[in-house]
Amino acid sequence: MEMDLSGTKLAYFDDMWNLQSKALFISYFQGEDNRRALILDSTIFHPQGGGQPSDTGFISIEESDFKFVVEDVRLKDGVVFHYGYFVGSSGGECDTKLEKGREVCLYVDEQRRVLNSRLHSAGHLLDTCMQNVGLGYLEPGKGYHFPDGPFVEYKGTVPQTELQSKQKELELEANSLISKGGKVLVAILPYDEASELCGGRLPDYISKSSTPRVVKLGNNPGCPCGGTHVADISEIRSLKTLINKRSSN
Repeated sequence: MEMDLSGTKLAYFDDMWNLQSKALFISYFQGEDNRRALILDSTIFHPQGGGQPSDTGFISIEESDFKFVVEDVRLKDGVVFHYGYFVGSSGGECDTKLEKGREVCLYVDEQRRVLNSRLHSAGHLLDTCMQNVGLGYLEPGKGYHFPDGPFVEYKGTVPQTELQSKQKELELEANSLISKGGKVLVAILPYDEASELCGGRLPDYISKSSTPRVVKLGNNPGCPCGGTHVADISEIRSLKTLINKRSSN
């Protein structure tokens, strides 16, 4: 089937906690690696990227045994690819039930989404706590976090000796913020408003003519982000810090 390269609406931008929705089928794609992918006009599935793993789940058609299990989701050039496999009567191929414009139902795995949102939010909280305990602001590209399983790995340029001296303080600061809680704001804003919400600065790679999507955890400075997050800081639950002794930083 010919691939349609029109952009995919990222519906999770509008509602990060909507785990069931409907969309229109656009095309079916099979890459050189033989991975199969469905392309829709919109999606609630979060693709891999920005320090967050992709959602998983399945896509089906009402009153039909058609089912496509989503194992991985990727965003490329504005198009979201839902990679996976067909089950049921669909067998190993895309059947005639998937004509262009056909309505399909999307179901995101709730347990995975909740875990990824907690971990991703914990990474942002670590950014804030690093600054609060005097370890400084990490410039874009010099430090990052990414979840992989039930933890957040944070890499940066702070010397290990400084981290060790501040480790307990960092952990106490993080858990203090978690215990107090605070609503998490996520919004797409004009550049100047986004910059103000992020402490008066945005990374240089963000165009001043753009409308960045910003996440702000409670009263802490915000930052640009395209991921999914908890509704309240307290949902992170707790945070324990470990320093990788094998790292030079």
